[in-house]
Amino acid sequence: MTAPTLGAGRPVPLHRRSIDYEVFDNGDALTVAARLVDTRPWADGGQAVATVHDMELTVVVRIEDLCIIEADAVMHTFPHTECPGIVAAFAGLVGLSVARGYTRQVQSRFGGPRGCTHLEQLARSLGPAVIQAVTSRRALALSRGEVEDLVTGTGSPWARNSCHVWAEGGVADQKLAAGWRPGVGSYPSPPLEWFTGDGRS
Repeated sequence: MTAPTLGAGRPVPLHRRSIDYEVFDNGDALTVAARLVDTRPWADGGQAVATVHDMELTVVVRIEDLCIIEADAVMHTFPHTECPGIVAAFAGLVGLSVARGYTRQVQSRFGGPRGCTHLEQLARSLGPAVIQAVTSRRALALSRGEVEDLVTGTGSPWARNSCHVWAEGGVADQKLAAGWRPGVGSYPSPPLEWFTGDGRS
């Protein structure tokens, strides 16, 4: 048995989940518009249900402390008539900071039978989108000549211990100490050896 194919011989996916985040600058706050859509591409034009879930979560995050000050969930497409009964619960995101510990707090408030697994996934994973938006906001200021680089001073920014590159005392810290400034120079950033002089010969 072979899978049905699209053009160019590509197989038709059994399932497609699309998650999209857009973050908008509102001055002293960021508005995050998150959307999750589950579809069955093989069902297009047939009798079977093609769109299983289509849900949105919008939150407003205060830039000063990365605290959520507004939250609103909407379900456009859902499998059970009762599903939208949980959307009001996601107003409970208000007051949470998307900084460290955020994922754990979301899971404890909305995980399992306390929420909706799809809206909870949107809520749980919006933290990194906010952090990237903060960086993009400063990159925009850098492009306008309003700041000199993407961080202030020589210490690690909010990214510290967020990944292996930003581990405390790791590669990014060493690059900062050697004079690297995020957002200035080539992208991706050259290897550490380039900044320390070992790679310039």
